[in-house]
Amino acid sequence: MSVQFAEPLVLRSLTIPNRLFMAPMCQYSARDGLPNEWHRRHYTERALGGVGLVVVEATSVSPEGRISPSDLGLWNDEQVRTFRPLVKSVREAGCRIAVQLAHAGRKASTFPPWQGKGRVPASEGGWEPVAPSARAFDEDYALPRELSIREIDRVVGAFVAAARRAVEAGFDAVEIHAAHGYLIHQFLSPLSNRSTDEYGGDSSGRSRFLREVIRSVRGAVPDSMPVLIRVSATDWIPGGWDVEECAGVLNEVKALGLDFVDVSSGGLAPGAKPPVGPGYQVGLAHRIRERTGMPTGAVGLITTAEQADQILLSGSADAVSLGRLLLRDPWWPARHLPADRRRIPPQYLRAF
Repeated sequence: MSVQFAEPLVLRSLTIPNRLFMAPMCQYSARDGLPNEWHRRHYTERALGGVGLVVVEATSVSPEGRISPSDLGLWNDEQVRTFRPLVKSVREAGCRIAVQLAHAGRKASTFPPWQGKGRVPASEGGWEPVAPSARAFDEDYALPRELSIREIDRVVGAFVAAARRAVEAGFDAVEIHAAHGYLIHQFLSPLSNRSTDEYGGDSSGRSRFLREVIRSVRGAVPDSMPVLIRVSATDWIPGGWDVEECAGVLNEVKALGLDFVDVSSGGLAPGAKPPVGPGYQVGLAHRIRERTGMPTGAVGLITTAEQADQILLSGSADAVSLGRLLLRDPWWPARHLPADRRRIPPQYLRAF
């Protein structure tokens, strides 16, 4: 019997060998934005384990765009040089690799989760976060400074420069991070964007920053390179960003050169009540796929091969992203892919 997630997926000139993706998951283990031996081992092991595409965690386009002082970055050429061995290692494992370009906005300058909650003070290397409006995420986070039009232009320029560096580092694709309450999502949601200028107001105004980032990133990478986007399809809060508005905006921006939508949800503000359970975000991916005609990825508590296969068979999504499952079990894909689709190193064949 055919296993749907074993089938390749073609995006532009990139052929991804199967439809199991490694979801971007922050490691909070960098210094000065530089990947190190931890990152190389972490990503290469999951590539050896059989996923078709590794999406490297949120990688900031600027120092002030980091979630924490320990985030990865692509704002200088030293970072490009340090990423190259990691990219090479993942590709030599038979996998494709993308990088998620990000700016944390008002959720910047916070501690790694195991070090505590909330803002990092300036005395410990923290900085002032920025946002579309001067509204803090909650009482534990710093009050952000509202971005000026000139500063918004500079942030768009930072996404462009980071995309070019991603090409130089050898990545196969780039993903724009527009989810989980970070800067682009902050512009999109009426709960966090109270601006009265051309970047606020109605859906068209709130999505202007997203349009500018997509257009600029698409122009900064080769035509052959796919541009992915990760969205939060809903805030899970009444009066906030929801799946219908998300689908509407994606319909408007897809012609700018987007190739794939990675559908997640939430993260914008406290008080959200997502119906957490197995595959709880799959319906959102299905709705986005239905409304936009774009290939989508489903993510969120997908833990069995049967579940992953059914998502693809039902037409709910075109790929499945695995997150914490891969942290626990990097070799899960190899055990569930058909024997003729596995990429087992010869040194490990005896185990399979």
